[in-house]
Amino acid sequence: MPSSTMTSKGQITIPKDVRDDLGLEAGSTVLFVKVGEGSYRMVARTGRIQDLAGILQRSDQRPLTIEEINEGIADAAAESGRRGLDADAESR
Repeated sequence: MPSSTMTSKGQITIPKDVRDDLGLEAGSTVLFVKVGEGSYRMVARTGRIQDLAGILQRSDQRPLTIEEINEGIADAAAESGRRGLDADAESR
């Protein structure tokens, strides 16, 4: 398993095999995503935004209106709130 040591300035050299696997080059951006208490996932941002064009819409799906999008967000938020209330009730 590759490893690195942090310098006194907080810098870490990413091992070459990891850089190669992630497609990192000089100037690449790396995100650190918290996935749990004391645990992070390192994600390379190597693509361009243009590379994502069209990946979210299926050819058999019509575009949603802003009202439909807002309604979907509100429904998801309400469901999330209900799950939170159910979890609180179960822990009592």
